[in-house]
Amino acid sequence: MNLADYRRAAGAWLQENAPSDDYPETDGIAHAKDFMAKLYDAGYSGITWPERWGGQGLTQAEERAFAEAAAGYTLPTYVFSIGLGMTGPTIVDRGTDAQRERFVRPLLRGEEIWCQLFSEPGAGSDVASLQTRAERDGDHWIVNGQKVWTSVAHHADWGLLLTRTDVEVPKHKGLTMFVVDMHHPGVTVRPLKDMSGRANFNEIFFDNVTIPDEHRVGEVNDGWSVAVTTLLHERLSISAGVGMGGQKDNPTSLEALRRAVDTADPLVRDQLVELHIRSRALALFNQRLAQETKAGIFPGARGSAAKLLLAELTLFQADLATQLVGPEAALAGHPLARAISMAPGMALGGGTNEIMRNIVGDRVLGLPPEPRVDKTVPFKDLKVGTQA
Repeated sequence: MNLADYRRAAGAWLQENAPSDDYPETDGIAHAKDFMAKLYDAGYSGITWPERWGGQGLTQAEERAFAEAAAGYTLPTYVFSIGLGMTGPTIVDRGTDAQRERFVRPLLRGEEIWCQLFSEPGAGSDVASLQTRAERDGDHWIVNGQKVWTSVAHHADWGLLLTRTDVEVPKHKGLTMFVVDMHHPGVTVRPLKDMSGRANFNEIFFDNVTIPDEHRVGEVNDGWSVAVTTLLHERLSISAGVGMGGQKDNPTSLEALRRAVDTADPLVRDQLVELHIRSRALALFNQRLAQETKAGIFPGARGSAAKLLLAELTLFQADLATQLVGPEAALAGHPLARAISMAPGMALGGGTNEIMRNIVGDRVLGLPPEPRVDKTVPFKDLKVGTQA
């Protein structure tokens, strides 16, 4: 099937099956799962994922064609965004065949929801300072600790969990990655409400949680390299908007802003053109990175550049909205209010803008790295985060 026919077929399927409204997160999980199952069965979930593990085995061209067909819809796929954009690709890249066989297809079909368990109260941008411990007990590991700022954890069935397994070595060398059952006894999830009353994030406590060694991802104490894989996918997926649905009612879209301002004013049109140019440039950059990844070319630190560009674009959109519409754009109920309130968070989630600039400067531009006094110090000798 050529791309034009593929796009038309996808558009026809969406017209018949896409929900007319975005289901509220509080009572829409069953509806979202039902939609994902239909999406998968129709061949539109996991379009570029390996066919062996349940994907469609197609190219970025088909994925872009589907995205173009879906641009007029708001799809209830947000709750699956962590699995689709971050944890699932990590399992495909770094997991065992048994893990891929067990987890990938249910993820793509929406049968299971995933979260990513990295950040802690004392380990955010410096995630390698984490203190959640995993101690080996025969064929199992016993986990104790806390994670925070975890999206969709209150709905999640599984989580990708980064833990400390050795305190005798420098902080990056003593980490191990696991898949954890979020319904296991000892896992406590507490939603964190923001000033609007919404609970987009969670804190999670692990109290003697048992994880079988077969759920370890990668080698013992090689968790940092697995985490780097996850972080790369995270930054690429955030910048590309993986799993965030279509643009029909997306309050960050150019169309939403266009509807709220006087487009007869030539100065307003100039600013909207600037927003369009920035958005298009980021889209093309993401497209190039995706094509390179599919071809086996590792984007590396340029994924951080994409995430930085998105964060700056989101802040630019929010500033432009308040400038053109006025203070009322930030009031509850206004179609642009949520985009404005969430814009600062984009400069934090997935790594702060400052961290992204350091990565780009060091690993893309070849500038001298910042001094690091803890590079060779055993973790047990560091005073980091909440550690006494």
